[in-house]
Amino acid sequence: MSWNQNWDYQIFGLETQKETSHITLIPVPWEVTASYGSGTSNGPELIHNASIQVDLYDIEFGNAYKSGYYLLPQNEELKKKNSYYRTLATQINETLHTLQPLSKTQELQVSEINRACEEMNQQVYQAAKDNDGPQKILGVIGGDHSSPYGLIQYLSEKYKGNFGILHVDAHLDLREAFFGFTHSHASIMNNVMKLPFAPKKIVQFGIRDFCEDEVELMKSQEVRFATNYDLLTKKALLRGEKWSDIVQQALSQLPENVYISFDIDGMDPTLCPQTGTPVPGGLSFEQTLSLFSTLHEMKKKIIGFDLVEVSNGATDNEWNGNVGARILFKLCGWAAVTNGFHNISVG
Repeated sequence: MSWNQNWDYQIFGLETQKETSHITLIPVPWEVTASYGSGTSNGPELIHNASIQVDLYDIEFGNAYKSGYYLLPQNEELKKKNSYYRTLATQINETLHTLQPLSKTQELQVSEINRACEEMNQQVYQAAKDNDGPQKILGVIGGDHSSPYGLIQYLSEKYKGNFGILHVDAHLDLREAFFGFTHSHASIMNNVMKLPFAPKKIVQFGIRDFCEDEVELMKSQEVRFATNYDLLTKKALLRGEKWSDIVQQALSQLPENVYISFDIDGMDPTLCPQTGTPVPGGLSFEQTLSLFSTLHEMKKKIIGFDLVEVSNGATDNEWNGNVGARILFKLCGWAAVTNGFHNISVG
């Protein structure tokens, strides 16, 4: 499969070329295993369409956009496969929700869906490999949270596990083969920690929805996780603790190289009401941005990132894409700054 040109204009309306851009973005229109809301496969298009409204000069990092951001064309064949397998997976989810056993046909379909997800992962891995190079940073725009696995796998091999992950999410995403799907959106961090070159540390913010098995798994590998449960963090703030102190203490546990995995449902759902699995609570827009700027202040280097679970559901609401585009702009800008593609003074 190939990514063929199909955007009318480049991301943020920039006049950029892939060869001369420092940031290359891979769109992954995939939500096959989504278990609640739908529409995240439209995330790349929603964000792309909204990005034209983002003013390019930023109060924190100025004109970092001049380092070049390039969005690869969307793979339309991948999106067609997503629609087909999404229908099968939805029927399987509905059966399991009624506590009925799967039919023999559905059991075979689970295996077929797992193979399709593995193929998607390999395509994203190959896209990352084909588009990497000196002075390049790669990002994925999903799709559900399973969509960036191929990029994380590629970077884990490139850096031989010498990196950490800043994971912003409402969920721990540590479930084992959720509903039988080995590469479920709810299993991404479980799968990442099984990589041969797994990250040294995962620091999590926004977490407020999880099962007991996930908590037990995390406790059994306590040295590899630093989880800031949203409710406990908010209680600390109500007691008078400073957000900046909480953030610095958490991010100090990350190594120099940091990958950001950003599920937009980690934010307050008023900012992303149509996301796949919204949960009350979450980070404000300003709290979110402070995570990125603090990485820069602590001299961390962003080696890659993803932005996932942006959706407008069954509505024509542009708000979700608007917020997603602005988060993407900040991710690109801080990636450019922390890699020395654009210089600013810390203020």
